[in-house]
Amino acid sequence: MTPALSPNTQAILLLTAPLIAGRGPSSPDLLTPGEYKRLARHLREIQRQPADLVSPDANDLLRACQPVIDEGRLQRLLGRGFLLSQVIERWQARAIWVISRADPEYPKRLKVRLREDAPAVLYGCGDISLLESGGLAVVGSRNVDDSLIDYTMAVGRLAARARRTLVSGGAKGIDQAAMRGALEAGGNVSGVLADSLEKTTMNREHRNLLIDGQLTLISPYDPNAGFNVGNAMQRNKLIYALADASLVVSSDLNKGGTWAGAVEQLDKLKFVPVYVRSTGEQSTGLDALHKKGALPWPSPQDVDSFEAVFDVAAPTNEPSPQSGLSLFSGEESPAVAATSPKVPETPQAVEVPAKPEPAPASVKIDDPVELDAARVPSVAPTHRAETEKAGPEVRAASTPADTLFAAVREVALLLLKTPMKDADVAAALDISNAQAKAWLQRMVDEGVLEKQKKPAGYIVKQERLFE
Repeated sequence: MTPALSPNTQAILLLTAPLIAGRGPSSPDLLTPGEYKRLARHLREIQRQPADLVSPDANDLLRACQPVIDEGRLQRLLGRGFLLSQVIERWQARAIWVISRADPEYPKRLKVRLREDAPAVLYGCGDISLLESGGLAVVGSRNVDDSLIDYTMAVGRLAARARRTLVSGGAKGIDQAAMRGALEAGGNVSGVLADSLEKTTMNREHRNLLIDGQLTLISPYDPNAGFNVGNAMQRNKLIYALADASLVVSSDLNKGGTWAGAVEQLDKLKFVPVYVRSTGEQSTGLDALHKKGALPWPSPQDVDSFEAVFDVAAPTNEPSPQSGLSLFSGEESPAVAATSPKVPETPQAVEVPAKPEPAPASVKIDDPVELDAARVPSVAPTHRAETEKAGPEVRAASTPADTLFAAVREVALLLLKTPMKDADVAAALDISNAQAKAWLQRMVDEGVLEKQKKPAGYIVKQERLFE
């Protein structure tokens, strides 16, 4: 189903999108991602949302935004309504949908992992629900020999057999080989493009796959945007953020988009485990990534051994540097985010902050997850009830470490009523993947949680759900 273009998304497009019906020049006034981020923050602070900027009585609001973005500049951008109507017609004729961070359809994985750095707008074609399926990200260089193309296609075919979505960037070489291997074997593919979304979706080879729901293509850039090195670099983080594990098949050393994306994932983002090809011709780039913490790809040959690559935590003991927003990837009420204690990385620093007062019902926020959290009343009674169910070990912890783990167990009983992977739990609690995996395994050993395969993830044991 194609998402409707919401009023918030229309306003964000007017502020940030070139609105090119073809390949003409774009407006020089467009807000950069950083500028839009500041404007969105300001709107949240004054309890307004982007759609309010195009309301009939928006003059006072535009003046209120003057400290962040010049009022005249906002007026020029918001006055492009005719251009927007033209380009919307063009997109609809090509089955291209557009969503913004203000829409409920926006991929939760991107919100949880990228937070405020998630693209303000996503353009796409195909089944949007495929973006929530995780899977294996496969990336690599454009210029490779036939042996690596064959190798990569085999990885794609195995992903299809395992019913795991293949995530890649759609570029020539490794990206396209991985996607082709998965598609030819009947698998599902999510492609994150840096350019030419419209041209790619109109390709006859892709059209039936898009219509059938086997292929979904997205881009944070205008559907008619041409290739840009900076855009190609920036979209790498989206590929990793949509996946559960990643494989780098080939990479140059200290240069190129594949190298930059893998290093960013290993050194900074740490969303998923990064594997590097471990067979065939040696590569100085892959060797260097291995020294930075990437894991050797175990070269699985069957579905069971392929599934094992998703059970490995990202190779780091440090928490993700992105913090400050409570955004959960599961379907559980975001009110959990408003009431759950901040869990520190080490048990020595135990601090359980007081529960915040619920926000007034009139709050308007750009991000719908934050909006829901602000409007839902405190769940403290439910929280206490779950504590009672958890038993005396939760209510009477004997050491600081026990106190910390008791708090974690409480949160898990609320958070894991639907399955979540350890990486998503780590992102939700703002801790490292290794710490999340250790705590989750401890709760499995205690009989609080169980680890299921389909859908993959940790979940509260059924008998506890009905206590």
